[in-house]
Amino acid sequence: MVAAAVLALNLFATAARGAGAGPPPPPHDISSCLTSNGVSNFSLPSSPSYTPLLCSSIRYLRFENNPSVGKPAAVVFPASKQELQRAVVCARNTSLAIRVRSGGHSYEGLSYTTENHVPFVVIDLANLNRVHVDPGSATVWAESGTTLGELYYAVGRSNRTLAFPGGTCSTVGLGGIISGGGFGLLSRKFGLAADNVLDATLIDPSGNTLTRATMDGDVFWAIRGGGGGSFGVVYSWTLRLVPVPDKITVFSGERTGPADLIAPLIHKWQYVGPHLPDEFYISTRIYFPGNLNMTFTGQFLVPKQQALSVLNQTYPELGLAESELSEVSWLESAAKFAELKSVAELTDRQIGVGEYAKRKSDYSQGPISKEHMVEIARYMSRAPTTGSVQLNPYGAVMARIGSTETPFPHRAGYLYSIQYAIDWTAADNGRRGGEFMAWLRAFYAFMAPHVSSNPRGAYVNYVDLDLGTDNWTEPTGIGASYSYNAMVGQKAAASWGQRYFLHNFDRLVRAKAKVDPENVFNNAQSIPPSL
Repeated sequence: MVAAAVLALNLFATAARGAGAGPPPPPHDISSCLTSNGVSNFSLPSSPSYTPLLCSSIRYLRFENNPSVGKPAAVVFPASKQELQRAVVCARNTSLAIRVRSGGHSYEGLSYTTENHVPFVVIDLANLNRVHVDPGSATVWAESGTTLGELYYAVGRSNRTLAFPGGTCSTVGLGGIISGGGFGLLSRKFGLAADNVLDATLIDPSGNTLTRATMDGDVFWAIRGGGGGSFGVVYSWTLRLVPVPDKITVFSGERTGPADLIAPLIHKWQYVGPHLPDEFYISTRIYFPGNLNMTFTGQFLVPKQQALSVLNQTYPELGLAESELSEVSWLESAAKFAELKSVAELTDRQIGVGEYAKRKSDYSQGPISKEHMVEIARYMSRAPTTGSVQLNPYGAVMARIGSTETPFPHRAGYLYSIQYAIDWTAADNGRRGGEFMAWLRAFYAFMAPHVSSNPRGAYVNYVDLDLGTDNWTEPTGIGASYSYNAMVGQKAAASWGQRYFLHNFDRLVRAKAKVDPENVFNNAQSIPPSL
């Protein structure tokens, strides 16, 4: 529970409208609506608990104390499906825009900020983190506020040979990562997190509960990778678990040197990572500036000797030693790659809270030449502050799942994803943060000839407002239509929508029109209900 000592959970209520609420209160009187419907787990700006609770899972700190970023009229922590329904309806009844926060990892703060100073409320799902594992059917039911660490811990403790294919960061919220696809170390073998969704419970704009059996097929398709904050609030997920060996092999190592030395190692990785057998995953992150530090994350669903043999044959330039490999359980590997000291820390929701950073993404459809890789490495070595480039291998099952099976389209023909990162300290935030982001944008422009094009791809879970925004200007309420600058918005939505979703964008718009035609759920890059 979030701030249990501060926020009581006396949850005896009348039903909410759409979920049974009474007449709507005066505009913006969110407190009266919540209280009258039995939702006591919330905080207002006048309360001492407000700032700590608002900041409790803000992971990207450049939005935290920025005077240009508006603050919510309330932060609500529903503790049940019924409270979540009532929170949605109360926000709509009081003409407040809704921001739903699962883990707080939105790179652009879309789950707890709003554009154009539109009045809004944050519905934080942190208290909705119950998990039920059924090893017999190899499934798990989990509420959307569950973190990946909490999910992994529950699954791994229930059965050593079951796993879930999600990301490595243990504090990422389940609702957020699945809504954008969810790539992880098991994805080359089993697909994305979204590819392994069996069912979901969606709260629609009227507070109604929809499941796979009762929601439109386009909507069920859309919530599995179509981005968060567009279609409603997913209360819970039913997920397929995947089989893993009792012991798997892991590798984490680093190679350091000047740009001209490291560039050939990066170049060769392009011919290895995306082409290994399905059971093999090896990604790399290059840290800069100065001498480049190339770190590797390897997870192999085979014994250590087999992994060593395959990698020494395919990637001899790495000079891999047997001592750099170890055999552990899948759960232990999840803790290792989350950079935790123990498996128990997977359930710690505050690990690594807060950083000043900017992120961007790309996709590669063909290897970058050795000569160009040297130029890229030299560019990185001259960065003004700490940054990194992460290369995640695709191929294998990722290339065999159809590009329209879910909204996530980057399948066959894509070798690897690229994530660019720049980080800075609190001391530099006001003085040099803008300079650092400008450098990252210039580096992104420099990379244009070497990555996908027409359109240049991007990963929606690495949300990037540089790609365009929708320019919503008004909150939405009961009976209100959305306010949208059509000429500007259509062009902007296409600019970012086609980069994230390619040919799937139009179907996402159709799904939005079916479940949320009044655009109750929106943010700076939400799916519009029409084009």
